[in-house]
Amino acid sequence: MRQLFVQKGNYGYITSRKKYTALRTLLFFSISAALYITGMIRTGSNKNLLTIVAILVCLPACKSTVNFIVFMRAKGCSSALHEKVAAYKDASMTVFYDMYFTSYQKNYPLSHMALKGDMLCGITENPSCDGREAEKHLEQMLVQEGIRNVTVNIFSQEDKYIDRLSQLWSMRVEEHKERERIVNLLYSISI
Repeated sequence: MRQLFVQKGNYGYITSRKKYTALRTLLFFSISAALYITGMIRTGSNKNLLTIVAILVCLPACKSTVNFIVFMRAKGCSSALHEKVAAYKDASMTVFYDMYFTSYQKNYPLSHMALKGDMLCGITENPSCDGREAEKHLEQMLVQEGIRNVTVNIFSQEDKYIDRLSQLWSMRVEEHKERERIVNLLYSISI
């Protein structure tokens, strides 16, 4: 049951959301079907109040279906990458797993991200994700929120990202004065 409620930004979030949205969708459609069948059995016709309620329950069920489809398309951080980057976590660095950012044109699945000082870096394991466009998108979102002077680097090569993480890990930098706003923004613009 614990795997069903992994918090956003933690390893396994996307996988847990897939399970949760699947169960929620199944539950909503089951409730709708049960209401419809109950109305048919009790009145012998579909012209009753329970049919209307069953149709109304289909609305959140359909919304849940869309969420399920979105999460099914998303892929989280691989276990191999998780093992490699887990060693670089410390109190001065904020790390994020399974971040999936969307824009009007493209989606940007980032397996891992790290924020330290005014530097935000991340890695995508998806070969179709353009790191430069992801950087521009995140920089644009930060500027729109009024957060300036944050350097964003998105990598697609694991060895370069691990090198950058080790550099960040060994650096002594002051925490960004708007770190909390950056974290909240990243959570709010990702699925």
